[in-house]
Amino acid sequence: MNNSHQQRIDEFMDEMAERNPNQPEFLQAVKEVVSHIIPFIGEHKKYQKINLLHYIAEPERVIQFRVPWFDDSGTLQVNRGYRVQFSSAMGPYKGGLRFHPSVNLSILKFLGFEQVFKNALTKLPLGGGKGGADFNPKGKSDAEVMRFCQSFMTELYRHIGPDTDIPAGDIGVGAREIGYLFGQYKRISNEFTGTITGKGISWGGTLIRPEATGFGLVYFLKEILAANDKEFKGLRVAVSGSGNVAQFAIQKLIEEGAVVISASDSSGYAYCKDGISQEMLDSLMKVKNEDRGRISDWADGTSEIEYFDDANVWDLSEEYDIALPCATQNEIDESLAEKIKSAGVIAVAEGANMPCTADAIKYFAQNNVMYAPGKATNAGGVAVSGLEMTQNATRVYWSEKKVDKKLRQIMHAIHQQCQNYGKQQNDSVDYEKGANLAAFTKVADSVLAQGLV
Repeated sequence: MNNSHQQRIDEFMDEMAERNPNQPEFLQAVKEVVSHIIPFIGEHKKYQKINLLHYIAEPERVIQFRVPWFDDSGTLQVNRGYRVQFSSAMGPYKGGLRFHPSVNLSILKFLGFEQVFKNALTKLPLGGGKGGADFNPKGKSDAEVMRFCQSFMTELYRHIGPDTDIPAGDIGVGAREIGYLFGQYKRISNEFTGTITGKGISWGGTLIRPEATGFGLVYFLKEILAANDKEFKGLRVAVSGSGNVAQFAIQKLIEEGAVVISASDSSGYAYCKDGISQEMLDSLMKVKNEDRGRISDWADGTSEIEYFDDANVWDLSEEYDIALPCATQNEIDESLAEKIKSAGVIAVAEGANMPCTADAIKYFAQNNVMYAPGKATNAGGVAVSGLEMTQNATRVYWSEKKVDKKLRQIMHAIHQQCQNYGKQQNDSVDYEKGANLAAFTKVADSVLAQGLV
């Protein structure tokens, strides 16, 4: 990168920081993308005529609203709800809803911005958006969660629709929450449409949707390994997180013959020297999904699992080959990246959104650790959501085999795009650069074709 490109990047980010104060996550996401796009624009005249980056980095619409609800004691609670409709250049807004105390505008704008590029990589006709609330479902009764979801949807319903904006689940929004949200949407709108994805199989959902993000992550990583004449069998894999993405990534890794040695949550992590078996995974899924328990509950009384309280899985001193961060944003900084490298890791693939900081990504690049960004690796979830939309619109129901085949094809195509745009002079692949440029060209071409205003 020459000095003029770096100067332009710095100038652009200074403008973004002034326009978006106190939004560090959003600014981090934008900088990661424009660091590749600005030099690319410098080499392609068709993108130089206008302030295209300013246009793409500004959400089309930000909706913020009050969410009042009564807890089981009859006390009125008030939360804050959001929907960031970032870009409809490629199709209706598409992106999940997150219910978590950390939710704020910066996090949702970062997720929405990433979603635009992620959806572009799938090649499905989907725009990008994100939403949620600073509500914590943990520890709440089903009745409390239902009342909150109904209040949330009472406002949100007027901003969404099958051809306008199609929300889905994210952290804190699982099958229970999706059911309550969809039920309220149907009740108010008096229509049964594919306005929300992640629905139950018996009422408009699709097979493989719960598994899709985790499965897609492993399918993408399998493409990377194959391109480097490697396979999963016998490789030791460390996984962070224990939610939907982590669970099904572990399941697919077991099927592929890998040895998965860890899982975690916000309370600590579990280490399994000899690998997590399918029986152990079934137990983990029960603890997390049915009992709504903690990793410590899973590990309790089991000699095969060593539990570390209030500890970070990436502090593992054991040797392993692959790191899959599937927990949350910025869980791996440069110091943890050094520990991951020292463990002998050859590849890091993101299951969560932006789990690696910019310094961590730079460290991986400088130390020959293959790195694949979440906008490419975890696109399987939204891809299958798109397939659910297709089934809803045509009133058809596809088999598990058919949906899984389409998911594999989409992840293969995303990997090819990353290779095409990320190929380096030494024939290695910069997957971060490849994902950003492949997505940008689709978004930018769509914007230019439709007119800017």
